[in-house]
Amino acid sequence: MEPDQVVREFTHQSESFNRAPVMRSADTLGRLVDLIPAAPGERWLDAACGPGLVARGLAPRVGEVHGVDMTPAMVEVARREAAAEGIGNATFSVGDATALDVADAAFDGAVTRFSLHHIPVPGRVVEELARVVRPGGAIVVGDHVTSPDGGEAAWHEEIERLRDPSHWACLPPARLRALGERAGLVLEREEEIPISIDFEEWIARGSGGPGSAGLIARALAERVPAPDVFRVVDRGDGRRLELRYWIGVWRRA
Repeated sequence: MEPDQVVREFTHQSESFNRAPVMRSADTLGRLVDLIPAAPGERWLDAACGPGLVARGLAPRVGEVHGVDMTPAMVEVARREAAAEGIGNATFSVGDATALDVADAAFDGAVTRFSLHHIPVPGRVVEELARVVRPGGAIVVGDHVTSPDGGEAAWHEEIERLRDPSHWACLPPARLRALGERAGLVLEREEEIPISIDFEEWIARGSGGPGSAGLIARALAERVPAPDVFRVVDRGDGRRLELRYWIGVWRRA
């Protein structure tokens, strides 16, 4: 995965990602912010922050939050939205979550959401978050997951990549837990939450989605029933994509 491909995709998605209901929902945003063990006066990092939704949600609970994202268009949206909301303790800069230009132990805690599935060797991100957080600080990760079954996971990834060329690979919860263990972190808490997304909005938001709609429909038809980590259902008022969303809270020793 070339960094330029990620930047191209999220330049395309910068406004729609910020508006997407799933990105602002109580399940994916509210619950994550609720689980962040932040305290007043602390300094937190939001890595691969996108339009700054997590940073803006966290800002009222901490002294300072800094968001980093490699897509300049996302950083501009984050700055604009924070200013519009009157948030004075959130700052944003362009940077790479796998190689942060940040000193060791510079933050009290760090969080990343919906980023790892875009990154080859995602343990690089978790290791960087562990490096830049002080001893005793927290590292929080939220991402949607795939099945531990190889066939189900491969089918899932085909559809994800057709819709979003910057998608690399979702991980099953066991592999996400292992990333923290390898980085020397202690898992304090985890949750796995079912989430539901408007399927047509999801397809339209990815740069590959509209052009690959036929292939995606064929892939969906070829696996019935679909695994609960990725399935499309008709709820009567439109089709919904049902995913599983994992949140892990680690502590640096």
